[in-house]
Amino acid sequence: MRAKSKRTIIFKSLVGLFLVGMVTIQSVTAQKIDRDYIQFSGVVVTEDENGEPKPLPYTNISIFNSSRGTISEFDGFFSLVAGVGDTVVFSRVGYKTVKHVVADTLSDDFYSWYQVMSQDSILLPEAVIYPWPSREHYKIEFLALDVSNDLRQLAEENLAERVLREMRYELPADGAEAFNLVLDDQIQTAKYAGQFKPQHIFDAVAWAKFIKAWKRGDFKKKKDKN
Repeated sequence: MRAKSKRTIIFKSLVGLFLVGMVTIQSVTAQKIDRDYIQFSGVVVTEDENGEPKPLPYTNISIFNSSRGTISEFDGFFSLVAGVGDTVVFSRVGYKTVKHVVADTLSDDFYSWYQVMSQDSILLPEAVIYPWPSREHYKIEFLALDVSNDLRQLAEENLAERVLREMRYELPADGAEAFNLVLDDQIQTAKYAGQFKPQHIFDAVAWAKFIKAWKRGDFKKKKDKN
């Protein structure tokens, strides 16, 4: 019985040592895995007209030879998970590409970086756009042009001041004009919010504009259209 009891105690001791060793190995492995990846954060800036640093938003920050990456926010801040030894690439149109290697001697899981981007001039090849596909087609179209007096007279009539003035009143506003009209209306509404809008019945400048418009016949034209 004593021999059996001793064997049981030895067996339990060995099992205990084995479990302690497994826990220690797992702990060391977990620490090693945690150190292999860090939180790489920072700010991307560039120089303004006065040489002062300013945030550079929408900069591409990517891990070289991988699909992981992010972009800097409006204040230049960025954050992503990077591996020890990875090459972080900073790129943006109009700026020089910068590469930074994450050091393998880091003792913390968080790494901060302050990246300064320098402007880069990109010269694109000259592109000349022609209304014809080739010089031969241009020669054919040029020789076939109608240079008669009737065509010249029609062009002069289309460019007459009277025709252009009528087109200004008749053509509808495009997108930019409509946006400006709505924006002006909103500005006027916000300007006189909470108070009565001033009346221009005693405004001499407004009366002068009214008299000039009346002499031009602006009101008569609007009446004829109705």
